[in-house]
Amino acid sequence: MSEVQEPVSDPQTPRAEAVRTPPPSSLGRPGWDALLLAVLVLARLRINTLAEAGLFEHFQNVTGHSLLGRILSDQAEAAFGPWFGDPIALLLAALRLAALLVYLVIDLASADRPSQQRTSSTVQRAKLALIWLIIALTVLLPTLKLTLLRHENLPHSYSHDGGVLQTEAAIDFFLSGRNPYVEDYRDTPMADWGLPEFRTALDHYPYLPWTFVFSAPVKLLSDAALGWYDQRFVYLLVFVLALFLAARLAPVSRPRWRLALLMLLGLNPIMGLDLLFGQNDLFVWAWIVLALALLPRAAPALTVHHSKFWLSSLAFGLACASKPTAWFMAPFFALLLARDQMGSWRDIARAIPTMLRRGWPALAAFALLLLPYLIWDANAMIDDVWRWAAGSTETHYQIWGWGASNFVLALGGLASRFDSWPFWILEVAVALPLLLWLGWRQVRHNTVGAACWHYALLLFGFLYVSRFLNENYLGYILAFLALGYFAVHEPHQS
Repeated sequence: MSEVQEPVSDPQTPRAEAVRTPPPSSLGRPGWDALLLAVLVLARLRINTLAEAGLFEHFQNVTGHSLLGRILSDQAEAAFGPWFGDPIALLLAALRLAALLVYLVIDLASADRPSQQRTSSTVQRAKLALIWLIIALTVLLPTLKLTLLRHENLPHSYSHDGGVLQTEAAIDFFLSGRNPYVEDYRDTPMADWGLPEFRTALDHYPYLPWTFVFSAPVKLLSDAALGWYDQRFVYLLVFVLALFLAARLAPVSRPRWRLALLMLLGLNPIMGLDLLFGQNDLFVWAWIVLALALLPRAAPALTVHHSKFWLSSLAFGLACASKPTAWFMAPFFALLLARDQMGSWRDIARAIPTMLRRGWPALAAFALLLLPYLIWDANAMIDDVWRWAAGSTETHYQIWGWGASNFVLALGGLASRFDSWPFWILEVAVALPLLLWLGWRQVRHNTVGAACWHYALLLFGFLYVSRFLNENYLGYILAFLALGYFAVHEPHQS
């Protein structure tokens, strides 16, 4: 029987050539972190420009400011002119583009090196410093600029109505022993903000007590040191601290992931812009980040270091006492507290005592902050925090934003966007199945990264079919999607 010989491939055929040719090398290819930074910087550059372009008499306010107006000479300010933006904003824009250029050069200069050299500590430190510089030029310094401009202009200018104006008034009520949920805000700067028909929050304070309780000592210190206060001082402080902590949630073994997470959080196209004008979602975000950063990760710590769980739970309780958006994280955080005892749905009931033993500080902090106001006037607090947003009180929030509520308006059955409509039916129909499915996934993949991604998805689903889905919520959701993708996904990492 003759031996069957396999055909020999022609060396000229594409198949043979493919076999002999080594796979393309990654040497010389720019890093994906460089592309991500370029996208974020250019997007934020345009967003910041558009945000400041519509501000009334902005150029004159900058050039005439007692501090900002002294940075450049009168001749230089005149040469800039008021047509393309104020000179401080343009100089900051030029500096951040210069920092981006240096980052791209450093990245490409290391592109021809082996992988271990490309991610060396020297290169990573240089990139990290440049990212922080860009964050300072894009977010921190522009925010300080707007606080300075507001101080020498109208008290309702250069700021957000709820996160700055109303919260500052709530702090004053708190310090004077008055109930922020009973008082109205008609004699505060908030009464002059925005269009009159949309000032429904003048009778309602929709945030929870930790927003003004935590801020009160900062206001007292600022008043003593500067003679004035802006709520963005608190937001800047917690934003910077949370960025340091959040970047450390990415695995140590993936330095680019840490850089990317810092970029996405620090240059978040929406949440970063909200800091400029003072919306308070990042305040809630910062306390949740602190809670996640304090969670013990090493396996032995899960069974012996209860104090770490208690500190983490305390931070999470403070987040829940800041704004109801944090409540949607509670089921996933509870599962994280018992992740060393969780393997399937059957383990949940057995793990409840562990959750309570490790998570009682969250319940205690939440109760300690809310119960006094519920005892004082429960109806006023519930009316402000819940009914106003749900559209079920006499003066309530409008149907607004980018979500499915626009389809309700498009059907033509409502006379105006202030009409009531049973959005709670859609919220339950969407959020409950999502909660069950995401909870089941969390049990199977009980990690910090999974909890952040699941929380973002649950909150997204609920808000999409709610009465309003404002752009600031999308920035907040994006921040947790970034954490969910880049944060630690190993159950026990030291």
